[in-house]
Amino acid sequence: MIDSAQARAFLAEGRIAVVGASDAPKNFGRTVVAALKDSGIDVVAVHPHATVVAGAPCYPSLALVPGVLDGVIAMVSREAVREVILACGDRGVRNVWLFKGAGPGAVSEEALQLCLDLGMSVVAGACPLMFLEPVRGVHKLHRSLHRLNRSVGKAA
Repeated sequence: MIDSAQARAFLAEGRIAVVGASDAPKNFGRTVVAALKDSGIDVVAVHPHATVVAGAPCYPSLALVPGVLDGVIAMVSREAVREVILACGDRGVRNVWLFKGAGPGAVSEEALQLCLDLGMSVVAGACPLMFLEPVRGVHKLHRSLHRLNRSVGKAA
């Protein structure tokens, strides 16, 4: 079960990188970057072939992002998430969100265990937009459905 308070705290942490976001209009990572930016969150994107995503700076790797990162949202495949988690560890990032939307996403038992082994706080699954207040549209519906099936806890 995803703890709603932990998810909201993650989004309030400070500077967040979204790994896997591109500037392609249909890329959901782009949507997440834009929503975070519109909510006043200091956000950067990470993608090996982009320089800007939704008007936010984009870097080819976590290692090349200047400054402090307080959290990373991994919007990559299960096959690619290990590299992202290890890069977070190298940077000292202790807050990781393993994205899971309609598809399998970045969540796996191996990814969760690696985060725990590295001492990270992890939000495992779901979409950050289900917790970015005010929650709107389909994200509000998704949050309600997740609460009904008890995969997301109610707000405290």
